[in-house]
Order: sequence, then C-alpha cells, then structure tokens
Amino acid sequence: MTSYRARVLGVVSAVLLAGVVSAPAPVAVAQTDVTALDGACVALRAPSGKYVVRNALGGYQATGAGPTQPFRLQGTGSSTYLLYGTGEDFLGTGLGTLGVLSARAAGPSTDWRLAAGSGDTVTITSVSTNRQLAVDPLLATLALRTTATPFTPEPASGCADAPEADLNIEGTPFTGTTPDGEVRGVVDLHNHLTAFEFIGGEIHCGQPWSRYGITDALVDCPDHEPNGLGAWWENLAGGGYPTFTHDTRGWPTFRDWPKHNSWTHEASYYRWLERAWRGGLRVYTNLFVNNAALCEIYPLKRNPCEDMASVRLQAQRIYELQDFIDTQWGGPGRGWFRIVTDPAQAREVIEQGKLAVVLGVEVSQPFGCGIRDGQPLCDRADIDAGLDELYDLGVRRMFVCHKFDNALCGVRFDAGTSGFVVNAANFYSTGRFWEAQRCTGPASDNTIAVESDVLAGPLQALLPPGVTLPVYPSAPHCNVHGLTDLGRYAIEGMMARGMLIDVDHMSVKAMDEALDLLEANEYPGVVSSHSWLDPSFYPRILSLGGVAGPYGHGTAQFVREWRTIRAAADPRYPFGTGAGFDTGGFGHQPPPRADAAAHPLEYPFETFDGGSTVDQQHTGERVYDLNVDGMAHYGLLPDWLADLRLAAGADGEQVTADMARGAETYLQTWERATP
Repeated sequence: MTSYRARVLGVVSAVLLAGVVSAPAPVAVAQTDVTALDGACVALRAPSGKYVVRNALGGYQATGAGPTQPFRLQGTGSSTYLLYGTGEDFLGTGLGTLGVLSARAAGPSTDWRLAAGSGDTVTITSVSTNRQLAVDPLLATLALRTTATPFTPEPASGCADAPEADLNIEGTPFTGTTPDGEVRGVVDLHNHLTAFEFIGGEIHCGQPWSRYGITDALVDCPDHEPNGLGAWWENLAGGGYPTFTHDTRGWPTFRDWPKHNSWTHEASYYRWLERAWRGGLRVYTNLFVNNAALCEIYPLKRNPCEDMASVRLQAQRIYELQDFIDTQWGGPGRGWFRIVTDPAQAREVIEQGKLAVVLGVEVSQPFGCGIRDGQPLCDRADIDAGLDELYDLGVRRMFVCHKFDNALCGVRFDAGTSGFVVNAANFYSTGRFWEAQRCTGPASDNTIAVESDVLAGPLQALLPPGVTLPVYPSAPHCNVHGLTDLGRYAIEGMMARGMLIDVDHMSVKAMDEALDLLEANEYPGVVSSHSWLDPSFYPRILSLGGVAGPYGHGTAQFVREWRTIRAAADPRYPFGTGAGFDTGGFGHQPPPRADAAAHPLEYPFETFDGGSTVDQQHTGERVYDLNVDGMAHYGLLPDWLADLRLAAGADGEQVTADMARGAETYLQTWERATP
C-alpha cells in the first residue's frame, strides 16, 4: 500500500502543478503530513469503504459508493482546514454534538483540525467544540463525538475552487531600480487598512482578511438589515445609497457592495490589495484612525473608544496581517506585504519588488490631547510618552489634529451634510461648536454649511450660558483657532524623532503657524496626503522638500489637482506625486469617468511599466469594470492608473511618470528628515 506521506506529497504536487494556489510553495515539506494539504482535493473514505457525501437534508453521511463529492481543503492554520464541498458549501457543525451540516459561509464552526492516525488515516476534530468527527453506526450520518472515526483522505478530482477573489493580472512585479538608482512605483499617501477596528469596531462592515477566507471576511453589518434600511450612518452621512436600501448579501454576488460611494463596507480585502501591488503600488501608508467622540455617540461597539487604545489594537492587527500573508508565501519575511520603519528598509523592500507599508496615526485626540471648555486634557509629559509609544509601535507619521479642535491645533472644517454631523460631535467632544470668522487673507478653510442665524433662537434656549452658537458669517470661513503651545511641542518632538508630519486637516491658521515652525527648523519631513488643505500652501510644503498628493478623486479632478501641485514644485527636488484614497476612512472612492461610455478604458491593458497585463477583476460572480463601477474596491487601483492616463489627454505620459516616481519622492523626503 502506498504510504500516507507519499499520498500527501502526491496531492500537494498535483495541487501546485494545477496552479490552484497563487502563492509560492514552502521551501520544504512541513514536519507533519497534515500540514501539507492546503489546496488539496480529497474524498473522505470511512472504514466501511463508503465515502462522505451530502444528503438531501443538508447534512453529511458516509454512504457514497465512490469519491463523487470531494472536498477542497483550505488552510486556516497549522493542521487546520476548511472543507469546501462541490455544492459551494462548507462542512460545518450544525446541531451541537448531534449533527454535521453544510454551511454557506466559513467561520469557527467550519474549522477542522486534522491529525495523523494509523496507516494513511486522519482524525478530524472541530476546532470550536473540540469534538471529533465520527460516523453514526446506525444511520451512517456524520456526528461529533468524543471518539473519532478514522477517515482516509484520498486524492480526488472534481473539487470546486475554494471561494476567493481573483487577481486577473498576469506578469511579474518589477524589481530593482532605474539606471540612476531610483526605485519605481506608486505611493498611496493616505489609507486605512485597519479601519475595521475603529469607532468601536461595529460601524465598519467586514475586514481585510480572515483565516476563514473571503466568505467570513467580506460580510455586511448585521445592523444593516433588513435590506440595508438599518445602515443609517451610511445612508444619511455618506450618501452611499440614495434609495436607503442595499442588498446585504456578500459572497458570491456582491451586488450592491463594495461600491465607490460606500462609507462602511470593506473595500481593501487583502487579495484586492495584492492586485494593487502587482499593478504598481510600492508604498502604502496605513493610518491608524479613530474618533473617540463618534465612537461614544455611535450605539454599537465592541472595542474601547479612547484613541490611543484604538491605535494599539490597530497596530496589533496590521502585524497580524503581515504574519497572515507571510504564512501564505512560505514563512516569516517571505510575503509581499512588509511593514517598514525607516527609509533604507523601505528602499530595500521596494527593490525586491515588494510593498513597503508605512504606519501612521490620524486620530482626533492623540495622547489624550483633547480640549474641554478651553482647557487642554494633556501636558508635555503625555506628549513625550505618547510619541515614544507610537515610535515603538513602528509609527513614523502623524496628524496633529483631525476633524475636531484639540489641545494641539484648530481643525479645517468639514463641509456639507457630514460637516453638520462633525460639528455637532465637535461640541460633544470639546464643549464648543466650531468657531469661525470671515477670512481676511487668500487662504480659507472649508465652508460650513450653516451660515445664518436661523438656529440661534432654538439653540440659545437649549445650550448652557456662554456656549458659542453654531452661527457663522458668510464665507470664506476660517477657524479662529491655530497651533497651540502644546501643538508646537508635539511637532518639535516629531522632528526630533525624524517622523513625518502630515499637515492636512489643520486650520489655515494652524497650518500657517506649523509651516513657520518647520521652515525655521529647515525640516523637510512634511506631507500633505489627501488635499485637505488650501492649495496656496503647496509651494511652502514642496520648497521644504516635502511631498504632496491629491485625494484619490475621479481621474478628471485628480488631473486638475495634480497640475496645481506640479506647478508648485521646487526645482531643487525631483518631482513625483502620489494619491491619498482614504479607503475605509469615510471617504468616497473615484467614480466612473464622466465620458467613460463614449471613451472607455479598454480591457485588457498593460501596467505603466509594461510588465503585467490587467483584465477585469472577478470576485465571486461579480465582474468589476472601472468604466461602470468606478474604483469600487482597492484592487481596481491599476485600472484607475490606466484610466488616469486617458483622462489627462496630452499630459497622460507626464502624470503617469510622476505617479511612477511617487515612491522615490516619498523616500527622499523621509531620508531628508531622518536624523
């Protein structure tokens, strides 16, 4: 009889030859046979000689005459697997210890641990219940028992592919440098891969990865039921669904989400991020983001609301994701997703053709530096301790203020409907509404939507004496609050540590004062990551040796802002730019180009370096088309880059070159700031 180890090796070899796993094979076979079955197609044979098959009641029984209903094994950990059937279902625990049923989505109840038995058999144990898979002696149905039935996993054919998002991109990611020693690649200056844990962890639907796969990772929020009507934040603040409904089903249809104007649904699934990397992304900035006040106001939560607690949790998650990808690519350090903490390390990672991930922080009250009734809630010791902690977590970039006024600086206002909500939350957080005056200079903050005294009477009766009413002069509006002494101290602390300072979200007054401080110290480590500033500040940022990139708008608006930034470039420094897509951070993604129907992006197309070919991305039954869907999820970044060339017309080659030089520009700014 062929040995079990030989059978396992035969299965693994067949899997790799068939190309059913996209990641490289491990360098060597693992020590135990049961760790080598990821991606294998097997039929389970019971001691009776019968095979496990699904019955008409949705359960399983060992009555099959042959291997007609095999399982695709999908690894979840060391010796643990999902068993995916031919009916697009998973083997799962359904009735406690009494039965084993099929499940449409994976999760803890579908996770099984395999252990080598005698001969070529294995025992199968439910990870969640610690009970063992057994064949009932009377009905031959599968049940959970304290004593296992030994099953023989026989190599089979006809397995369904395990649920997963396709890459639909062919080619090898480019490596090395240009002849003059520069790295190539796109930089995303502003993104939120760990936003699934922010604001209490329940406002965001789904997450970028799961050990149980895509059916567990990409799910709608339970409170969105029924039919999306419960998604009140998405519907009112984000405007993602004007009809106030959406299909809540995820895999395999994904009919209504993700979409370019959704605020709460996961759009950065790790396979989509991999597609973006393969399409030219080389620096990805993950900003740990939170807003304690919105967390306290939002009724659903499972995580602490305090900003620094959220930062610690998100830092833990980003390193877990790196480990998850490493496991799929052969072990520690072998994955394409690499967290970096200095520019030399980032440059080495990019030269290897991998993705350099830079960690940053964008919260409203860093180090507990809120403000209440005009008094700061932190001191210099809190700032010192907070900066040291962030640095130890690997954070190398930070916003000084975000959304609300805090003890460090005044904020640039939000406009429109979201501004109304954020202003109310600013009052909740600080005890005051935004305070604005009519601007006296050329620069201005965003316009506050309410500009009349229509609310003065009702609010005066409700608010405590002395509270400034949310009544504003005619635009342009400028926040009366600038950079505080504590804010200056925080920036000085960041400069001393060689950290990058993101000036977006600062009020006009605060930004002017912050740039004065940076210029006085000739400090180049300044970033404007998603055009949340008055454009008149671009020349000062770039003359310091900093870097700026527009928000990831639709391509036509992006081209306009790119031209503005390019015109402000300082000839002393090589120019390149990036984009800040703000994915996951309550920001819309690029919509379809207005003239896409008449002049569409044609598939397939080549990446900007000419090394890969990109076709329409498939996730389950959904086929994404940038011309129709816009940048519905982050995996469409290569499509957006190709469309950017079309939108720029005669400037198409130049904007593409500037984007391809974005990673190098970012690294040079970081290198200049490094002590």
